[in-house]
Amino acid sequence: MDIHNVAVIGAGTMGHGIAQVSALAGSAVKLFDASPDAVARGLQKIRDSLQKGVEKGKTRAEDAEAALARITGVSQLGEAAEGVDLLVEAIPERIELKQQLFLSLQSLAPAGAIFASNTSSLSIGGIASPLADPGRVIGMHFFNPVPIMALLELVVSDQTRPEVLDAARAFGARIGKETITVRDMPGFATSRLGVCLGMEAIRMVEQGVASAEDIDKAMVLGYRHPVGPLRLTDMVGLDVRVNIGEHLARALNNPAFEPPALMRQMVAEGKLGQKSGQGFYRWG
Repeated sequence: MDIHNVAVIGAGTMGHGIAQVSALAGSAVKLFDASPDAVARGLQKIRDSLQKGVEKGKTRAEDAEAALARITGVSQLGEAAEGVDLLVEAIPERIELKQQLFLSLQSLAPAGAIFASNTSSLSIGGIASPLADPGRVIGMHFFNPVPIMALLELVVSDQTRPEVLDAARAFGARIGKETITVRDMPGFATSRLGVCLGMEAIRMVEQGVASAEDIDKAMVLGYRHPVGPLRLTDMVGLDVRVNIGEHLARALNNPAFEPPALMRQMVAEGKLGQKSGQGFYRWG
C-alpha cells in the first residue's frame, strides 16, 4: 500500500501543516475545507512557512517551490477524494463529525484508500464503526507545529489491518517523522500524559503556586521539555483542551483530567490562546 497521493480534509493549523510535510516529501496533495476562505488561508500559511524555512536555511528554495507546486486547494469533497491513497482528516474534535465525514468519503474515495484521523483523543474504533470497511481506518496523530515536531503517533483499533499500519509507518518515515504505535485507548499515549500535566499546571496557576512563565520554565529547564505545558495549552487552544479534558475525565473516570475553573473562565472570556491573541500568554 504505497502512499503517493494525499488528501487533507480541514485546512486549519494541523491540516495545512500535514499538507506541507506531505508535499515536501514528494506526495501530490489536495487540501480541502468546507470554507474556501480557510483553504486560501491554509495555502498562504504553507507559503509563509516554507519561505521561513528557506530564509533559515532549513529548506532549499527549489524544494519549497516544488512542494508548493504539488499542493492543490479544492472546494469539493469529491474532488479531494478522487484518486487518493491516503485521506487525513483534521476537523474539529467531535466524533459525529468525523464519522459523517468518513461515511461521505467511503463512496467517493478509492476502495483501497486509507482513512486517517488526526484526533488527539477520540476512539479510532468509534470513528470507524459506521463504515463498511473499518479496517482501513487508523489514527495518525500529528503534533503542532507539524513541520517541526518529529513525532507521529499511530493509533490502531482492533479492526485496523496490519498492512494499513505498515503503510502509515512507511509514510511517516518518508515525511521525516518518528512513529510510535499505540492501542486505541482513551487519550492514546501522548494526550493522556500531556493533558494530565497541562491540567495540573493550570490548577497550580489557579492556586497561586507560581506564575505561568515560571511553571513553564520549571518544565523546560528542569525536565528538558521543549515547551512548557501552559504555553503548549495556548498553542493547542484552551477550548480544544477543555473538550479533550472533559472527554478523558469521563472515559477514564479520572478527575485529574477535569478542566479547572480558571480554564473554563478563560474560555468563556474568549481567551483561547494563540489563535485569539490571549491565553496564559499574550500572542501577536
